[in-house]
Amino acid sequence: MLDSTTVPAAAAGTWKLGDLTVNRVGFGAMRLTGTAPFDMGEPSDRERSIRVLRRAVELGVNHIDTAAFYFSSLRSANELINRALAPYPDDLVIVTKVWPGRNASGEWSWATPEQLRGQVEENLRQLGRDHLDVVNLRVPPSRRTGPIAEHFGALAALRDAGLIRHLGVSNVTPGHLAEARSIAPVVCVQNPYGIGAPADDQEFVRTCGEQGIAFVPFFAIAGEGAEAGATGTESDAVLAVARAHGATPAQIRLAWTLQQGPHVLAIPGTSNPDHLADNVAAGALRLSDAELALLSGGH
Repeated sequence: MLDSTTVPAAAAGTWKLGDLTVNRVGFGAMRLTGTAPFDMGEPSDRERSIRVLRRAVELGVNHIDTAAFYFSSLRSANELINRALAPYPDDLVIVTKVWPGRNASGEWSWATPEQLRGQVEENLRQLGRDHLDVVNLRVPPSRRTGPIAEHFGALAALRDAGLIRHLGVSNVTPGHLAEARSIAPVVCVQNPYGIGAPADDQEFVRTCGEQGIAFVPFFAIAGEGAEAGATGTESDAVLAVARAHGATPAQIRLAWTLQQGPHVLAIPGTSNPDHLADNVAAGALRLSDAELALLSGGH
């Protein structure tokens, strides 16, 4: 039985985002603002969310993924991070993303290349920083087959200006990654990925590892539930491996993901302190080759 109360984030090992070393188990801020992301649920309890963030850092989490568009009717993820953790620990790496945006009414839009600077500055203001550690260019679904050079070039210029330290890409194809790397160094790829991922996605994960680029999956727990969260139904394979380790299905999904390569990170998100400890503890789980094979083929 895994004791989730005593396992530190360092149990899964570390990786470097450029020159920034992070524990491979991080924290995603999307679920800090309410019972569901954005305006799909009830706003969270502010003090509870602040406690979760502080507890994450106590457990050794030093990689937090966020965005200025992570807000509900009453809560802003960036504001919560600022309130909970500033002045920030020296080793804390905060990663954000731009291109999508939401106005004060919550309406979505996609920024032009010229508008990306405003989105970067919005993150700086909310987080209380003079630079951003890592900024991911989040590619819209409508551009999955189109070029991203103009937008990524705009971010590269902001990096050259000192507003951003490192660049990443999100929701991208291998072609996008190659396009971005021809413009500026890329330290991470952030894509949906988890048990049941198709062969092309598995190959992309391997390619990132060969290039020394971190692969940072989102929806590793939620799977097809995406922003709405886990569906609550699990395969027999996941349940069997969970029973064998005295772990939860979510922990098994995270452990499987982390064992896809030393460059694979995890950014599970929650506003529940107990779920936080469970997620961090998943970094200490070691699945056997037989279990990994069962999970890879048993979705």
